[in-house]
Amino acid sequence: MKRYTSLNFTALACAALLATTSLSQAAVTVLGWPGGPEETALRAASEAYNAKSDTAEDDKVELIFFNRDGFFDKLQADLAAGTDAFDLNLLATYSIGRYAPFMKPIELSDNAQDVYGDAVLSTMQFDGKQYGVPTDLSMHFMYYRKDLIDALLADEAAKSRYGEISEKYLGEALMPKNPDDWSWKDYAATALYFTKAINPDSPTRYGTVLQMKNLLFNIMVFHSLPRSNGGDWLDAEGNVVVDSDAYRDALKMYKLLADNGATPKDSLSYEYAEANAAFGAGQVAAMMQWNAAAGDLTNAETTPVIAGKVGTVAPPTGPEGRFTHIHGLGLGLNKNARNEDGARRFAKWLSTPEAVTVYARNGGAPGLTEKIVATVAEERPDLVPLGDYASNYGFVMNGGTSAKALSVYELQAKEFTGYWAGQQSLDEALTKTKSGMEELLK
Repeated sequence: MKRYTSLNFTALACAALLATTSLSQAAVTVLGWPGGPEETALRAASEAYNAKSDTAEDDKVELIFFNRDGFFDKLQADLAAGTDAFDLNLLATYSIGRYAPFMKPIELSDNAQDVYGDAVLSTMQFDGKQYGVPTDLSMHFMYYRKDLIDALLADEAAKSRYGEISEKYLGEALMPKNPDDWSWKDYAATALYFTKAINPDSPTRYGTVLQMKNLLFNIMVFHSLPRSNGGDWLDAEGNVVVDSDAYRDALKMYKLLADNGATPKDSLSYEYAEANAAFGAGQVAAMMQWNAAAGDLTNAETTPVIAGKVGTVAPPTGPEGRFTHIHGLGLGLNKNARNEDGARRFAKWLSTPEAVTVYARNGGAPGLTEKIVATVAEERPDLVPLGDYASNYGFVMNGGTSAKALSVYELQAKEFTGYWAGQQSLDEALTKTKSGMEELLK
């Protein structure tokens, strides 16, 4: 039996409605992450759990979802109000401290250490306690069209044209490289070269696709660029340091690509789904995107146009090195859960090899140890580099786990999008961001 409810209301209205829904009172209610592969994987895992012969009827899982926009604010409002509308709810590395007062620590399976390893388990820990099951590890890959890059590298005339374009727009004549060797300038040059408005011979309409919507998650995608330039939120003394060359250069690179048509004109309304659609349609040569997209973008059934043509590497290198934003998503226990015992049993099962295998095979992105990932590597080769990239390139901005971290992301999204949209100058955007962060983080 499938048990799902999708909701799109304000926090208080949602809580009031849930209290009177027809969801079974004894069921384990789980508030999941709406849309994308996380929802698909959670649905598959809950169905597998409900079908187990030893799952009691009172422990059957029912899923509910908020709208993605404003999700974390709605969740905080409901938890703070003492809602019992859900037993387990979404957690993220950057929000555990914010929600911990309204939650209870949980116990994972005896196999959890062998399934995840210490680094991944720690993404769901706070004050030395385990507050969640680490269902998904999130970071960014550079996705690129292998066929297009291979053809470029083999064509001397194309290389010459590439150099001319990079010199005109970036002030430096560059030569094409293997994507694993890209700097951010190489990425920008490639994006410009594969833009039909700049190069009429380009096989794609756009060289890249930027997620520029006023949305905090888009800033996470963007952050790998300023971080590789040496950027951070705070210095060692706690001073806000976003008004820096590192951020200026990164913001200007996005705007240069947008202003010259290297990304779709409506990119200011783009986030995860829109970027995937453009790339999957074969209209884009390369893009930065969440690792969770790899399951769809390398699947011949979901994206037949680019099947077998997609490569992935870690984000490009900047003057200060190679970096990727990283955080974990998971499920934790509501302090006011109606079915606490059932919720604990489901959470424990979610951390078993059986559960993570189902989750991974249905589009999720759990961070798994080498031993466990080997069991799904053939179907999900994209999961293999997660541990490697997390260990070598993963970062969290200084201040990125504070109680106000989400507010900082939202502030940056508002001000940076305003600059990219031409609504304010770069100086104005960074000045407002700095003063706003100082107020939030004081």
